Amino acid sequence: MSRATGERGLALPTRRIAILGAESTGKSWLAQALAEAIGAAKPDAHAQHPTVHTVGEVLRSWCEREGRTPQAHEQAHIAQQQADAVAHAQGDWVIADTTPLMTAVYSHLLFDDTRLYPMALAHHALYAHTLVTGLDLPWVADGLQRDGPQVRGPVDTLLRQALDGAGLPYRVVYGQGPQRLNNALLALGLPGTDLAAQTTRDKAQFAINQGRNAWQCNDCSDPECEHTLFTRLLQPREPNESRSHIYQKIKK
Repeated sequence: MSRATGERGLALPTRRIAILGAESTGKSWLAQALAEAIGAAKPDAHAQHPTVHTVGEVLRSWCEREGRTPQAHEQAHIAQQQADAVAHAQGDWVIADTTPLMTAVYSHLLFDDTRLYPMALAHHALYAHTLVTGLDLPWVADGLQRDGPQVRGPVDTLLRQALDGAGLPYRVVYGQGPQRLNNALLALGLPGTDLAAQTTRDKAQFAINQGRNAWQCNDCSDPECEHTLFTRLLQPREPNESRSHIYQKIKK
């Protein structure tokens, strides 16, 4: 199928989506669900359906082939293979089920090796959107790749630190099943699959931004609120300043 074209008949640039997150947070499911939803959409009755290419996780196929998890010295090659697969993928949309940044995070966590971050962060310039899957899904065992529920928090922390430190924007996606897909589509600026949920989210977010509601990221999946809240709460406090006082300042 041909690439979508703009008003002058020129092919529109590929839009790449990075899906990142700790293990057992639904990255692969979300990548496939997004591919189906985006591929089925049409801007108008005369437009073609967009082409969508999903890039799978190189680490998964590596572990299945080798029958083990990689050692420290093998991480760089896996990260490069993942980067190459994304760079060579063609389509109106390319959805990456993980990127070299996750390899860098695990190298940091498991091997105390931070050398992959520069390459992984440079590669991230290819992506128009970055989605981080929230930790609200239950942990499920899945062969060699899963280290256990205890690593999800540290992985999520290192991932966010890397993105924030590099100034890379991202959206956090929460929800179960269709709600998770709906929130991801909204985070990408695309029409959601559930108009009622979108209306509820928009109203909730307006109230949050006006400082009239408590923060409800599980409902709205708004990363701006999440970033502001946690960044400010982790900053050094003034003498005798409570966290509730900081929260009131955030809402303003």
